[in-house]
Formats: sequence, structure tokens, C-alpha cells
Amino acid sequence: MSSILAPLRRLRPDNFTLALLLTVAIASLLPATGRVAGGFGAVTTAAIAALFFFHGAKLPREAIVAGMTHWRLHLLVLCCTFVLFPLLGLLLKPLAMTMLTPDLYIGMLFLCMLPSTVQSSIAFTAVGRGNVAAAVCSASASNFLGIFLTPLLVSALVVHGPAGKSSMDAVLSIVLQLLLPFIAGQCMRGWIGGWVDRHKPMLKYVDQGSILLVVYTAFSRSVNEGLWLKVGAPSLLALTLLCCVLLAVVLALTGWISRRLGFCKEDQVTIVFCGSKKSLASGVPMAKVLFATSSLGVVILPLMLFHQIQLMVCAVLAQRFASRAEQAAP
Repeated sequence: MSSILAPLRRLRPDNFTLALLLTVAIASLLPATGRVAGGFGAVTTAAIAALFFFHGAKLPREAIVAGMTHWRLHLLVLCCTFVLFPLLGLLLKPLAMTMLTPDLYIGMLFLCMLPSTVQSSIAFTAVGRGNVAAAVCSASASNFLGIFLTPLLVSALVVHGPAGKSSMDAVLSIVLQLLLPFIAGQCMRGWIGGWVDRHKPMLKYVDQGSILLVVYTAFSRSVNEGLWLKVGAPSLLALTLLCCVLLAVVLALTGWISRRLGFCKEDQVTIVFCGSKKSLASGVPMAKVLFATSSLGVVILPLMLFHQIQLMVCAVLAQRFASRAEQAAP
């Protein structure tokens, strides 16, 4: 009997995956609104700052330098984000136009042109035992360059004319929420580095807790924006299917390309997570600048849905990467 049940036990979700599913359910039924949403936003910001502070404190200075000079990894992530994704979006057009309205397809194409997320890419890389130093540099560079590259791509492939002003608030947010805490942790490593190294198992809850907070606040915002009311069930199902197909193809290609190019396991994890995500935080402000207000809700709906799917799928994938790393450790 035990031999029969063993495979079933391996398929059972772990505690973090169950917590993630519960978080999504709570956000759908009880989304944060008003002052509560503001409170959760502040807590999430603090958790993310703590996450990057501890990453800075536990990473040796040599690892940071190696991460910054890892140009092959950064170039591959940027190509996945701003070349591979848009190409896949264009290739999906014949299928998408038979399943979606034109505005929804424009939304799909728009999300393909956005930069990578920063917080969740690095958090998932940390959980999956990837190269966190390279992830910090790569995800931050993607988000910064996306402020300029995304409007150019949209202007060339979606709308014509000037793309409008770029959002410097996104740059300031990256500096204040991510880079400054990371630098502060690096500066404090000489005093608290030993304590952080001794408590690494405990600090994984900072990583996982920040992911759960991001999922709840992002999903609450999507629900409050009318996620389940803007389109009918058939369109929503078709959009969900296309988002899942897009994410699955990108995850498969980033993993395959990174292996073919000879990257180590840690770098492969970083490439998969940094090269497969799209930023809701950057995408919504850009959409407000680039698209008419009347179509804005429908245009950002694919981004909102893709954002939730990528968080859930990558959270599970990060746990699998971590399990494999533990099994491979001597």
C-alpha cells in the first residue's frame, strides 16, 4: 500500500502552494479596498524592502560584482523580454483573433512588450536557489529599459505616432523600494552578515511572505477593477487559455535556451524567472499614457490575468527548483 501511495504523496501540493491558492481565493472573495488596501500596500512595500535588505546582507560583495558583469545572462533576459515575447505575441494573432475581440488582442500584444517584474522575479529566484545577484541586476535593468523600449515597441507594432511621456516614477520606485534597501543590506553585512547566514532557513519566510502579499494586493486590485465583470465567461476562458499557452511556451523556451547555451543551474533559474514575467506595476501606468481611456480597461485585462497566472505558476515552479537543489546538495 505504501508503494502505491508514494507517487500520490509526491503530487500533493506543499504548504506554500496551498497558502498561495488560499490567498487567491481570499482576494477573490474579500478583496482589500479603501484604507485596508492602502494598509496592505504599505505592508507589502515594507516586506519587499526587508526582502531586499536581507538579500543585500547575505550576498558577498564578490557575488554582486559577478552578477553585474554577467553580460551573457543579462543580454539573454533582455532578448526574451523585448524580442521573444513580442514575436510570440505576433505569432499568436491568427489564433487570438478567432477567440478574442480586437481590443483584447491588443492587450495581449501590449503585455508582450512590457518589462519584467522586479520584486517577484528576484523573490522567486531566491526561493528557487538561483543567482540572486544576477537577478537583481537583470530584473532592474529590464524594468528601467522598459520605460523607453515599451513605448517604442507599442508605437511600432500597435499604435502610430509619439508614445508620450515616460514614467520616471517607475525609476524612482525601483531605486527607493529595491536598490536602496539592497545597498543598505550590503553596507550592513559586516555587522549582521553572520547572523543572516545562521538564520537563512528562517529568512525564507520573508521571501514567501512577500510573494503572498504581492499576490493578495495585486489580485485584490484586479478584482476591484472589475476583473470578473468586464468580459463574459467564454472570452475570459479563451483569454486564460491564451495566457497559459504564452507563459508555458516562454517558460519552456527560456529553460531550453539557457541549457543549450551552457548556463549553470543557478543561472538557468534566474533566466527562467526574469525572462518569463511581465510587470503589472509598470504596465498599467504605461497603458494610461499609450491608450485611449475608453479602451483602457479591456487593454489591461490580459495583463492583469497574465500577472496572476505567472505568480501562481512561478511560485510552484520555484518550490520545485528548490526541492531539486536540496536533493542535489551533498
